[in-house]
Amino acid sequence: MKNRIIRAIAGSFVLLSVVLSIYVNQNWLWFTAFVGANLLQSSITKWCLMEDILTKLGVKD
Repeated sequence: MKNRIIRAIAGSFVLLSVVLSIYVNQNWLWFTAFVGANLLQSSITKWCLMEDILTKLGVKD
């Protein structure tokens, strides 16, 4: 369950930042890069801050 939520949040952040970069300011693409870097980091280290946050909120695996 957590993996699906994490993927949904990451995907939503990427889509939102792309839309904001088109309609507001191109600097929103830095947020897209930040999300991508965090996904890459979590795949290497097997640690994800969003997973820790969801655990503290009571979301089960």
